[in-house]
Amino acid sequence: MSAIQIKSPALTIKAGPRALARIRERGLQPADVGILPGAAGGPKALGIQGLDLALFAEWLPRAPRQRALIGASIGSWRFACACLPDAAGALRRLGELYSAQRFAKGASMAQVSFSCRQMLDQLLDGQDGRVLDNPNYRLNIVVVKSHGLLRHDHRGALGLGLSGVIGSNLLGRSRLARHFERLILHDARLTPPLRELVDFPSRYLALDPGNLRQALLASGSIPMIMEGVRDIPGAGLGTYRDGGLLDYHLDLPYSGSDIVLYPHFTDRIIPGWFDKGLPWRRGDSGRLQDVLLLAPSPDYLARLPHGKLPDRKDFTRYQGDDPGRERYWRTAMAESRRLGDEFLELVERGRLAERMLAL
Repeated sequence: MSAIQIKSPALTIKAGPRALARIRERGLQPADVGILPGAAGGPKALGIQGLDLALFAEWLPRAPRQRALIGASIGSWRFACACLPDAAGALRRLGELYSAQRFAKGASMAQVSFSCRQMLDQLLDGQDGRVLDNPNYRLNIVVVKSHGLLRHDHRGALGLGLSGVIGSNLLGRSRLARHFERLILHDARLTPPLRELVDFPSRYLALDPGNLRQALLASGSIPMIMEGVRDIPGAGLGTYRDGGLLDYHLDLPYSGSDIVLYPHFTDRIIPGWFDKGLPWRRGDSGRLQDVLLLAPSPDYLARLPHGKLPDRKDFTRYQGDDPGRERYWRTAMAESRRLGDEFLELVERGRLAERMLAL
């Protein structure tokens, strides 16, 4: 399927103060990038596939170096693909496998989890070790350990627990500490490039072939949609869930002086999943100093089917018409090549700074 050729800007480009000044002065080279965040967002990842392909299959390989990839939920799955020997093939395979998922109306949490485990098996295809020995990329997977009623997968108990989380979050984001503990599973060769995490109880655990799949599955396990993942090896007893619950858009204290290149679904940084409906909850400007964010522009989105990226609601929108949903999602993936092409053109012509806005 060929992409529609439209000259209007496909990308919105925003940068934190240090990144803005640095790129305006020197431009942007792939060697400048040391960290890439990958947000939670489910099928939205399919809508920026072309940007991922441009970055991981074309631009970043021009300057091989150690880079930290920090992902929550689908962000961790995208970055696991980028760590495989054929990054482009793996990213495309993720899009095809995700698009091909089909769920009967009223599918149980167990059924959805089973389908996702199958998808992960097909995606990694026995190459777990290759994810962890990539010469350039160091994968970091964000999950949460659930407390109280959130430990259970019974819908009644879980629903009550989530009601408590929503109430706590309205009173203050810091109150989520009574419900969740942050766990970052990381490549054993590199400590995550983050300053001290003081907002929530947090700990680190090294990834290995024995816990990689559980970590990836847990990082995408949305409460009420999927079962939690029990007792990740090395992490201790407990129920582990979607890292986006605390770190939806990875508003984290990145350390170092490298550019933090953020291929994102939106131009807004929303701290946690429960902040989606709270417009006053925004990313911490002090943490975003070195961030360069790339997101689909409003004009680009307006020209897509339904005027948006794919999302989980499409399973309901297209209930009974899975072929229609798959066509829509494949159209979004094909169109997303414009995002990657535009980024490559801007950096190669030295015009990125002309398009940057303050984040």
